[in-house]
Amino acid sequence: MSDDCLFCKIGAKQIPAKLVYEDAEIFAFEDIHPQAPTHILICPRKHFASLGEASAEDQALLGKMLLVAAQLAKERHLQEGYRTIFNNGRGAGQSVFHLHLHLLGGRSFRWPPG
Repeated sequence: MSDDCLFCKIGAKQIPAKLVYEDAEIFAFEDIHPQAPTHILICPRKHFASLGEASAEDQALLGKMLLVAAQLAKERHLQEGYRTIFNNGRGAGQSVFHLHLHLLGGRSFRWPPG
């Protein structure tokens, strides 16, 4: 845990958020500025700023994040489709530097993303 990280503080329940999933390795909560009817952020409890800081030892954790996204999508009846996104770096739109996976659903998305 990083003492100055917003998402670490949410995971430690020092800052309130609407948690929708948590276990020993991962927590997930609703985005406060949703970009779709369903917009959930899935975070590892382990702090790393972006995917670029992950290593081979993080493979299982990263895979589990995707499986949690699929589970949450199923629970929210997003069978019409959903999007999962990792933004890495300011140029990609990352604004909180704790790795997190966006789960978006409940509306149509276009390709390419803009």
